[in-house]
Formats: sequence, C-alpha cells, structure tokens
Amino acid sequence: MAKQPRYLTGQVAAITGAARGIGRATAEAFIREGMKVAIGDLDLETAKKTAAELGPAAIALPVNVTERASMREFLDATEEQLGPIDVLVNNAGIMQIGPFLEEDDATAQRQIDININGVLFGMKEILPRMISRNRGHLVNIASAAGKGGFPGGATYCGTKHFVVGASEAVRAELRETNIEVSVVMPAIVNTELAAGTTQSRGVKKVEPEDVAAEIVDALKVPRFDVYVPRVVGKIGAAMNILPRSGREAIARALKADQVLMQIDHNERRAYELRASNSEPGLEPGDQPAQLTQTTNGS
Repeated sequence: MAKQPRYLTGQVAAITGAARGIGRATAEAFIREGMKVAIGDLDLETAKKTAAELGPAAIALPVNVTERASMREFLDATEEQLGPIDVLVNNAGIMQIGPFLEEDDATAQRQIDININGVLFGMKEILPRMISRNRGHLVNIASAAGKGGFPGGATYCGTKHFVVGASEAVRAELRETNIEVSVVMPAIVNTELAAGTTQSRGVKKVEPEDVAAEIVDALKVPRFDVYVPRVVGKIGAAMNILPRSGREAIARALKADQVLMQIDHNERRAYELRASNSEPGLEPGDQPAQLTQTTNGS
C-alpha cells in the first residue's frame, strides 16, 4: 500500500542561499504548500526583496554559511520568529569553473568553505534540535556532479561528492530516529550559477522550479536520492554497470565532458565575479583575464 503523502501546511523551513535561484524557487514552492520560510543569504538586501515578494509567510535573515556561529544565529532567529524548524535546506553553494591547473587557491578554498563547510555547519547546528524533538527533514543540495567527475569543474565536483557521501553517512547514523535526510542531485539548472555552460546531448537544462517541485515531493513522500530530472538517476544506474572505459566513451558521445569546459565567458562573467566575493573571509584571489578585461564596452 502506497504511503500517504505528508502534509506540509504550518511547517517551518530554513533555506540557505535562498535570495535567488534554486533557493528562492524552493521557498516559493514551500509557501504554496502552506509553510513558513526563512530566506537566509549573505546578500541580505536581495533576501529582503525576495521575502517581500513572496509575502508574509517569508522572512529574510543574514547568514554566512562559512561560519558556524552565523549558521547558529540564523537558525536561532528562524525559530524565534517562526517556531521550531521542521526542514533545513542546505542550498548555499557556488560553482567556479575552469581547467584545474589554472584555478588559484582562493577559488578552491572558497568552494570548499561554502559548498562543504556550509553543509557541515548546517547539519551540525540543526540535527541536535531535530533529535531533541525526534522529527525533522534535512535536505542537502548536491549535484549530478556529485556522482561523476566533469572536466573543468574538478574542485566543484569534489565538493559535491563530499555532500553526497556525508549525507549518506549521516542518514545511516539517524536510522533509528524519525529524522529524514534527502540529497538533491540536479543536472545543469538554468540559473546564474550555470550561465555560459554547454548543453549536453543526454539531459537538457532544468529550471529551478523543477528542482523545487522534487524537493517538495521528497518532503511529502521521503526519499534520499532526489535526481532532477529523475532520468539522471536511471542514466547513472545504467552507466555504473559498464566498465570505466565504456562510461567515459558514452560521456564523450553525449558531450557531457564538455559541459564545464566549453564555456561562454562573456555570459559567465557576472556570476564568476559575484562568486569571487562570496566568502568574506577570503580575498577575491587572482581573477582570470576574461573576467576583468573590458569587452563590448561593458
């Protein structure tokens, strides 16, 4: 007998990196389900604008996911204003891409601090609260890149592999509780983060609303692996049957190996510059020439 979907009305969610992109779309989807949502972001002004646009069920709060104390303050403020947190979505993340040997150390450290430590700190701060109530749902945003290595995104792929592995381990540790864990693995999503990337032959870009819909579905009928689109999981399962040489040959045929290598740098310029300033504790680092040079009068 199929499980009855859980009701989400009245639940409280906190989402990091929710001022734009997947985070914003997820907040909007949660509110349509009758949930109350804390929009957490380093960019507080944009978070406030987003919350105002989403209506009275949303609040905006500052959070720097690279600092555990900031994450704690974000969750404390959420619970003070909205009530005990039922759902945490560790969404904040950046993707800075380019050949591995051209990546400066600040760029690598920035992705580690945000994509890895942001998730770790979120889990370490929310889980004691959920365990004390013996309920809750933890949602970690990874990527299809957490299941494979894509040229041009070595560090990014590594951070997302970490999110998948850590989520699996934490889920196993929570097996005797009523706390659910989901890891979300989208293909390339049509947001600023993916600007200028190449389209593969196998899977088209998805919209942030598609990711949000799958997250809502995973809250209603809990599951760990949340692929977006779902066919990504089926493709991955089929590919894993093959030897490595076969998998790599298919990836080349589908141009999956070019998604993060053949980049339109003009389209990507604004995002890369913003991402370079997304970790307050680090200097921006060496900027690739194409990001700082003046082109087309811009």
